[in-house]
Amino acid sequence: QVQRVESGGGLVQPGDSLRLSCVVSGRTFSSFAMGWFRQATGKDREFVASISGGPGSTYYADSVKGRFTISRDNAKNTVYLQMNSLKPEDTAVYYCATRLYSGNYYSPADYNFWGQGTQVTVSS
Repeated sequence: QVQRVESGGGLVQPGDSLRLSCVVSGRTFSSFAMGWFRQATGKDREFVASISGGPGSTYYADSVKGRFTISRDNAKNTVYLQMNSLKPEDTAVYYCATRLYSGNYYSPADYNFWGQGTQVTVSS
């Protein structure tokens, strides 16, 4: 059973930074694509960023491009989401997810395993 444990969320002010971490256990981490999604209250879960297995190609939602950076440390079985210049509209529960097979990097339906989520609140 693949498990993911997210951490790093919290309450910050607009313009601040946070780094989310997601530790994955149970499988060959480096082979699989990883994604970060978020879900604000009353809204659908939306794509934030993804990083492929192997070469580590990255993809971002337009709303976070230039502010967020996804990365992975295969030696630590960990994927990170560095979030800079946070805005109130970034407030949401953030989830990491593993995609075992080929599919759309932006589609939650194409991810197989999900973490429990970590709350990020951006407010003055």
